[in-house]
Amino acid sequence: MRVLVSIKPVLDPSMKPRLKPEGAGIDLNQAKRIINPFDEIALEEALRLKESGKATEVVIVSVGNLQAQETLRHGLALGADRALLIQTERYCSSLMIAKILKAMVLRELPALMFLGKQAIDTDNNQVGQMLAGLLNWPQGTFISRLELQTNEIMVTRELDEGLETLKLRLPAVVTVDLRLNTPRYASLPNIVKAKQKPLTVITLESLDLSLAEPNYKIVNTSLPISSRKKIKVNSVQELIEKLKKEAKVL
Repeated sequence: MRVLVSIKPVLDPSMKPRLKPEGAGIDLNQAKRIINPFDEIALEEALRLKESGKATEVVIVSVGNLQAQETLRHGLALGADRALLIQTERYCSSLMIAKILKAMVLRELPALMFLGKQAIDTDNNQVGQMLAGLLNWPQGTFISRLELQTNEIMVTRELDEGLETLKLRLPAVVTVDLRLNTPRYASLPNIVKAKQKPLTVITLESLDLSLAEPNYKIVNTSLPISSRKKIKVNSVQELIEKLKKEAKVL
């Protein structure tokens, strides 16, 4: 059984973002990027299925420019068997990404398609549901527990009202939540081995997809303005007085 995992490179949250001139967006050319944390959980679950003998191959796929190869190599170091990069410089909306992933699903024919429930940069929470709709596959979203059975999968979803358990026929689309597992770290030997694993670059144009431009436009991007005042105090007593008089929290 083959498992396909969607991987999105996102800006490292520990790094301060830099903006393009005139607020045209975030400059990612020299920025450090990591695997979207929810996607890393999805990859970890796919790797556990393989290690338990329930999956035979784990393939990771990403959409973006050539810089995404570094993120995919990290996924290979974690244990994925091979990687696919759909190379493009275009900005892709959620629906465009879903259509691209559909093309890769039809090419790879996995029994399970794993995605993180959302990306931490856009927080849209759309691609998994759109992909399931385009494929007409069963879907389990926000899952915190998974059990693979013969031709079926049992998933537990986290909802505002509590937990919901679903039984899905394979093939299926699954988006994962934080409590599903704890991702592993890449060991040094696996990092070295990852350089020899297959990473195939496919141009978006070669897929011959009909992708309409997004029906929205990002007008401006700006960093939040910090209104905090930094005041240095010389003693605990001075701190207490300022909390009483200026902050009025005591």
